[in-house]
Amino acid sequence: MNRLRQVFEGKKAFIPFITAGDPSIEITEQLVMQMAAAGADLIELGIPFSDPVAEGLVIQNASERALAGGVTVDSIFDMLMRVRKACDVPVAFMTYVNPVYAYGVERFLRNCHEVQVDAMIVPDLPFEERDELMPYCRKYGITLISMIAPTSGKRIQRIAREAEGFIYCVSSMGVTGMRDKISDDVKDMVRLVKEVSDIPCAIGFGISTPGQAARMAEFADGVIVGSAIVKIIEKYGSECVPHVVEYVRTMKNAVSRG
Repeated sequence: MNRLRQVFEGKKAFIPFITAGDPSIEITEQLVMQMAAAGADLIELGIPFSDPVAEGLVIQNASERALAGGVTVDSIFDMLMRVRKACDVPVAFMTYVNPVYAYGVERFLRNCHEVQVDAMIVPDLPFEERDELMPYCRKYGITLISMIAPTSGKRIQRIAREAEGFIYCVSSMGVTGMRDKISDDVKDMVRLVKEVSDIPCAIGFGISTPGQAARMAEFADGVIVGSAIVKIIEKYGSECVPHVVEYVRTMKNAVSRG
């Protein structure tokens, strides 16, 4: 919890997402280290899954590439263990319920603790069902991040009162992916949260340009970007690291201006 608090302390946070194992677990390791050096405040690491219901085509394809390349949950944990020898950047896993149950809930959370994963984001776990994982998260010190969306309505303030770490604000309906226009609904969501809690709000889904990032940072505490980065990885493959690093540096500067 302390490291998550530091992510937002005195600054606007930039949170990049990548899919672990795309294009390889070795490149993922380099990306985590280099994105941290380029200013990423928290890194969201997607665990590849064959049915990622919240993801658009870009991240679906990344999951398929990673799985085809042989990445496993164990290889992701091993990679983070290596990272932790030189880098203490906060990490949040983006995963679905099925991979966690298939691996074993307690074993999964215990391993998260051992490699210093700070948080979990589970898009297909409704807030009302969070007790499926919460006892293990509390036991091993992993923060379970709550998500809100424009359709959350009256639930937004209830979720805000009970949420921990930060709130993931989904900027628009549908799946992840780059968008030309971000809905104004997200500004109202943040306002509703702040009426009842000072928990940080980070906005994700659809943000891809420095201009969009700066606009979101005007009223939010952090900005999450995934598909635009995964698209760079898809384009450059094993040569993607310097291109991703330059993008992260540019987006971090934009968020800082917000």
